[in-house]
Amino acid sequence: MGMKRRDKRKHEILPWKQPVPAPSVDVFNALPEEEQRSTAYRLTLQLAQQMEKSRIAQYTELLFSPWRLIWLNILSGLARGIGIALGFTFFAATIIYVLQVLGALNLPIIGDYIADIVRIVQHQLELKTF
Repeated sequence: MGMKRRDKRKHEILPWKQPVPAPSVDVFNALPEEEQRSTAYRLTLQLAQQMEKSRIAQYTELLFSPWRLIWLNILSGLARGIGIALGFTFFAATIIYVLQVLGALNLPIIGDYIADIVRIVQHQLELKTF
């Protein structure tokens, strides 16, 4: 049984994925020297501000300390779990409170609905044999 050979042609670069050509050096050299410096300074300052906004330094510092990264992930997971538990508790308590208030009103529609649920659950429990 022979193995299929893979086509070793290099993939062609699609026209919309062509690299953007760099600006011509002649355009930059056509400017006066003082304007070149101010343009270079302005571009460097913009790049520094963009890097500061993206907080790359803090991210790379975090990547080089794996124990700190693990610790932060544990803390964030713990906080997320506690938040979910508290949120669900508050939501469930609100639903139970509303049902108690509606049960105290003794409304026939809600009473019939709850009775139907109880009947369905009892019927399902009778069918189950362990």
